[in-house]
Amino acid sequence: MNPSRLPSLDPSDRRLNVAGYDKGAGRAAKVVAACADLRAEPAADCPLDHQLVCGDPVAVFETREGWVLVQSGYDNYAGWTSLEALSFDTNAATHVVHVPRTFAYPGPDLKLPASRALSMGSSVTVIGETETRGATYALLDTGEALFARHLRLAGEVDSDYIAVGHKLIGTPYLWGGTTGFGVDCSGFIQLAMRMCGRAVLRDSDMQAATIGREIDPGEDLAGLERGDLVFWRGHVGIVEGDGNLLHASGYSMDVTSEPLEEAIARIERFFERPIGYRRPQAGIAG
Repeated sequence: MNPSRLPSLDPSDRRLNVAGYDKGAGRAAKVVAACADLRAEPAADCPLDHQLVCGDPVAVFETREGWVLVQSGYDNYAGWTSLEALSFDTNAATHVVHVPRTFAYPGPDLKLPASRALSMGSSVTVIGETETRGATYALLDTGEALFARHLRLAGEVDSDYIAVGHKLIGTPYLWGGTTGFGVDCSGFIQLAMRMCGRAVLRDSDMQAATIGREIDPGEDLAGLERGDLVFWRGHVGIVEGDGNLLHASGYSMDVTSEPLEEAIARIERFFERPIGYRRPQAGIAG
């Protein structure tokens, strides 16, 4: 194998630590907004780093003028978000949204004005079920109703993150995005693997350092298999197994599938060739 060009994980990285606080010192809370935007500083004009979805657990360390410093209980990512996005009522969720996006209604009827939309991966607490004109709705503890077929029991997972990724084709590219409303390259990887019960780290450099094992596919890339990850500096995509790359592309500004060789040639013109390849393994990575 050629000398590795993939990065190493820095345990002291500010993205994975809350400066000045012990990891266990935070107050338990959860996201109740459709998503919670995480930023490096408590300022609305600070670039988006990450997004947490409804139901995600967090630890709260500091409050400052409507902002809270939190660390995700899902992937350990730290940052500032809006206090209004959180609740300190941490009752357990019963179901998870398994479609890219779904609407919540103030009652069990699709003709009612939607109260909000929820992303794939969001978790909710169902307290009942009812039927309206042949459609079954899950009744939530928030007083809302969701189309029941868009939910599955908490703990149930998909078996194929590539198939999950295909559900997200056409989702807009959003820097810092990790939801069914918008993803960046590593947010796409994280969301697809999340739905398969694989908790991977957030950013592409973290993923390049931790997911599975590094492989050498050869100069002609003949050793690549379906599901392998291709890494550039600041970018990542999934090998589909038919010569295509599935990724959230800043070139097309959406989740797309394109020939891997074409993607490599295009990216090389502006940046460089891939810096490495990894093969995810069963279980939790990252």
